Amino acid sequence: MECTVSWTGASGTRSGMGFVAETGSGHILAMDGAPDSAKPENGGQNLAPRPMEAVLAGTGGCTAYDVVLILKRGRHDVRGCSVRLTSERADMDPKVFTRIHMQFTVTGKGIPAAAVERAIAMSHEKYCSASIMLGKTAAITTGFDLIEA
Repeated sequence: MECTVSWTGASGTRSGMGFVAETGSGHILAMDGAPDSAKPENGGQNLAPRPMEAVLAGTGGCTAYDVVLILKRGRHDVRGCSVRLTSERADMDPKVFTRIHMQFTVTGKGIPAAAVERAIAMSHEKYCSASIMLGKTAAITTGFDLIEA
């Protein structure tokens, strides 16, 4: 796996904190920093997600992918899956994630709650590289809501 991240600057002025990632699979991801009123030259323009937001979003995508795949492999009639991630970060640099809660909402027909619980556990204990990696610095908790379709 590879990725190239390039600084975009701000409209060609070479200020600002925008970046574009080009992934090995041929996709583009824009990232930007938060505006900094004290030092505008060090801040972003709020045009895209922050890099740490992208890490959190990628982790959500990784675990949701696992949950859907595990449920489908179990022949469950899964029709929707979302996960809301809320996090806390350390106050001092490096501002790593210290707590992450993942609240899943799974929609389907006749899916037992135990199957959803098992799929989430399997993702976090065995398959989701991103959440397992973040679990080295963050306490990760999960919950789920099951909606009958």
